[in-house]
Amino acid sequence: MKGWEANIRKVVPYVPGEQPQGDRLIKLNTNENPYPPAPGVEKALREMDPDRFRKYPDPASAELVEALADYHGVGADQVFVGVGSDDVIAMSFLTFFNSEKPVLFPDVTYSFYKVWAELFQVPYETPALDGAFGICPEDYRKENGGIIFPNPNAPTGLLLPLDQVEAIVRENRDSIVIVDEAYIDFGGVSALPLTARYDNLLVVRTFSKSRSMAGLRIGYAVGDPALIGALQDVKYSYNSYTMNLPSQILGAAAVRDEAYFRSTVERIIETREWAKEELGKLGFSFPDSMANFIFAAHESVPAAELYEALRAEKIYVRYFKQPRLDNYLRISIGTREEMEALFGFLGRYLGERKR
Repeated sequence: MKGWEANIRKVVPYVPGEQPQGDRLIKLNTNENPYPPAPGVEKALREMDPDRFRKYPDPASAELVEALADYHGVGADQVFVGVGSDDVIAMSFLTFFNSEKPVLFPDVTYSFYKVWAELFQVPYETPALDGAFGICPEDYRKENGGIIFPNPNAPTGLLLPLDQVEAIVRENRDSIVIVDEAYIDFGGVSALPLTARYDNLLVVRTFSKSRSMAGLRIGYAVGDPALIGALQDVKYSYNSYTMNLPSQILGAAAVRDEAYFRSTVERIIETREWAKEELGKLGFSFPDSMANFIFAAHESVPAAELYEALRAEKIYVRYFKQPRLDNYLRISIGTREEMEALFGFLGRYLGERKR
């Protein structure tokens, strides 16, 4: 080993979902929205003055922050924006999780949490989900240096009821509790109003799922002004210009088009509930997802086999080769036509396999 190699920080990186290229494929592996962004986003894009790109963007992202503050009925000093919710959560790990006590997050959850904890050398523990993949609130009543979990959880899609979320926050007043609501628009009640009562709660959202803007990388957090101020201090100590100008302008335009947002979310929910019925007919079982995906296992065919068969057909779903998850496929909700193509292939494949 070379001398300098001993000083390199070594981590096992997060593995993102595959991004296949081409026209004749069905992409149901990264929980993207199958519908385009709001019409106001396209209009704002056409009207954008490219001459503005030669100057630095507003480091405070004021236009976007104010649009989000108005939308949620909070002060601008209660909103923090970043380059996707991943950026916001990474900043939160750096800012809030600095105790010698372990941060708590579920053993089956968004796998980036473990990556950030190891990258930033944050001690952590992973309380196990129960046998039905549910979060056990009582596991978060012990001494800790912070708590983070998605609601609905990923990759299971299961929702923790708001009263149980509040109990975790209330019983950990000396710790920062981060509720990652990347999928909350597809089912359940947000914890965001609880930020008015609990100064230790930070709620994180993204534009990548329900807002159809994964390509622009927009995320944000809502919390007590003291929490937001601490995040801003870390951001400005790291990179003042994290949010690019198009994201600021187009993100604000997306927030203003509530009717379109609601209509696309409703279409995805309707398709999801229909998809659950179709999967059941094909012999799949799954937790009752409240997200824009379904976490499904077949009664007799291994998930790895189905994953490869689908991939050969250019239908992409997510497969996690790890304990407890390796017999499940995470299937994003696409358009009705995409889901019909998926079920058509699965029906044929499973039927031929029985012969």
